Amino acid sequence: MSVSLPIEVKPNPNIPALTAGDMVKVRVKVVEAEKERTQVFQGVVIRVRHSADGGSFTVRRVAYGVGVERTFLFNSPLIEKVEMVRHGKVRRAKLYYLRRLSAKAARIKEKRVEKEKTPEQE
Repeated sequence: MSVSLPIEVKPNPNIPALTAGDMVKVRVKVVEAEKERTQVFQGVVIRVRHSADGGSFTVRRVAYGVGVERTFLFNSPLIEKVEMVRHGKVRRAKLYYLRRLSAKAARIKEKRVEKEKTPEQE
């Protein structure tokens, strides 16, 4: 089954490959009255959804003791940049269980990435 979209969708080149469990900083353009500014939303990616319209990812953070989730579209022109803070080591694709955890219990271990050895080190 092929889905044709009435508008040509352009992928945003400022978004790296994301997986659930990654800690990211999303820089979003926010328009207030006639002013435009950049707002940073830092949190854990709890869901990545790929679909014909480009897909989306959901980021969760805890601000002042209240859990806040925000969903961003991969193809959104309002996203200026997505910075990878750290890769998380998780065993699930959707991390909805983090909603009922708090403080230390909601922490995710960091995935260890081995560096490539140079010929001098061998």
